[in-house]
Amino acid sequence: MRKIGVIPARYKSSRFPGKPLVKILGVPMIIRVAKIVSDALGKENTYVATDDDRIKNVVEANGYNVVMTSEHCLTGTDRVWEVAQKIEADIYLNIQGDEPLLNPLDILSIAKEKEKHPDYVINGMIDIEPNEDPRNINLPKVLVNNKNDLIYMSRLPIPGIKDSLNGIPVYKKQVCIYAFNYQELKCFGNSNEKSEYEKHEDIEILRFFDFSIPIKMVETSSNSLAIDVVEDLEKVEKVLKDKS
Repeated sequence: MRKIGVIPARYKSSRFPGKPLVKILGVPMIIRVAKIVSDALGKENTYVATDDDRIKNVVEANGYNVVMTSEHCLTGTDRVWEVAQKIEADIYLNIQGDEPLLNPLDILSIAKEKEKHPDYVINGMIDIEPNEDPRNINLPKVLVNNKNDLIYMSRLPIPGIKDSLNGIPVYKKQVCIYAFNYQELKCFGNSNEKSEYEKHEDIEILRFFDFSIPIKMVETSSNSLAIDVVEDLEKVEKVLKDKS
């Protein structure tokens, strides 16, 4: 069973232009993420999907595979769908390119969960840490049932609190590792538009609700720290320095 990891990367980010090429302790972020994916799946199964020659040149100079995609992709998953039409695999793992602290073992864990539940889209989650604010709209919050099936995902704090008599809920946030099969990506990509809730929340996984494709969330082993804005760089570099 072939599993490939695809890292969508675009240069024209409204909040952080050129983000994939920003250097973290001297190494471009896209290369740090590609190394994590290759540690999990092998360099031959690691692909960067981009529409920008600047990203392509850096990735290829570091020995990783590149698939050029349309500049009109609505989301990273739409970009993965374009890759799926060119590269054959049984499981397509979408790994967000702005998470340079991911654990390769979590990629393998989500791939394994996809093998166990082939009719589900698989996604990662973890408890929000005490120093993180559930009201931060850059952290998609996850609501699941007792089987870890996704009920909803929102940029607002969910579940809501009517009063504090029952204490504060344990908030969970999304970790941006996904696993799909070809047919799931085809449904997603061929829609050619964002779903209603996806548009408002700007959370692409919500589109699968419109196709009645269930989503299973998997607890990851370590916290992630995505680089959403320039200020996040310092936090990530501190973590890497502490690790070394």
